[in-house]
Amino acid sequence: MGIAVSLIVVAVGAILAFAVDPSGDPAVDPNAAGWIIMIVGIVGLILDVLLWESWGPRHMRRRRVAYEPGYPERPSSTAPRRTVVEHEVVEPRAGPPPP
Repeated sequence: MGIAVSLIVVAVGAILAFAVDPSGDPAVDPNAAGWIIMIVGIVGLILDVLLWESWGPRHMRRRRVAYEPGYPERPSSTAPRRTVVEHEVVEPRAGPPPP
C-alpha cells in the first residue's frame, strides 16, 4: 500500500467512524467498520514509511554487480572513449541508357 492509498483509507475510515450516524439496527455497525478501516490505513502508512528506505524508489535505482574471479571488471566511466568513423565509397548507379 502506498502513502496516498493509506491516507485515502484513513480518510474513508474516519468518515465512517465519525460522520455516519447509523439509524435503526444495521447488520454491520458503520462506526466500528470505520475504526477498523482507519486502523488498517494507519498501520499501512506506518509500514510504508518504515519500509520506504529498503523498498522505495532509491532502492530500485541502485545496481549491485558482483563479478566472479577471473572475469574482467566493468570498465570505469573515467576511461577515455574512442570514436570510430568509417567511410564507405559508393559508386554511382548506372542509370537508364541515353536515347
